[in-house]
Amino acid sequence: MKIRNIQDEDFLRLSTNLNTWWGGRDMVDMLPRLFIHHFKNTSFIIEENEETIGFVIGFISPSNPHQAYIHFVGVNPKVRKRNIGRTLYQHFFQKVKEKGCTEMSCVTSPVNTASIKFHTKMGFTMKDGDVVMNGIPIHQNYDGLGQDRVVFVKPLETWSDTHY
Repeated sequence: MKIRNIQDEDFLRLSTNLNTWWGGRDMVDMLPRLFIHHFKNTSFIIEENEETIGFVIGFISPSNPHQAYIHFVGVNPKVRKRNIGRTLYQHFFQKVKEKGCTEMSCVTSPVNTASIKFHTKMGFTMKDGDVVMNGIPIHQNYDGLGQDRVVFVKPLETWSDTHY
């Protein structure tokens, strides 16, 4: 496996696969070209035998330079359960920690139980929300009307690549 910085020319390949990787859900609008173009220094792709098997799109917050944010992560369904997501997150953690970040954040949909479980296992905690449903703190209308989210944070001070 090879991890490298994402490049502009990766955009079409990734956007073509998004809906397939998400079981037909319309996800293309979640990853406009601008994320790849502007955040390629902190976004990564993982390849195996010259095939893209996963990616992470993240950046350092311009308004809070101690905080990094993961916007989108994707793993090819053919290679799930091989710790590809964990590997990408760990790579991202290391790179932003080297740039002075002390905290990570990200969000997911409350219905995405696999994502909630993954982030919890990675050491993220859920921030208190407006309402709690099924034990999950929900931030109502976080990304617009009807777009509820679970907000995660994780300190990087204690993280090391051998921690997980």
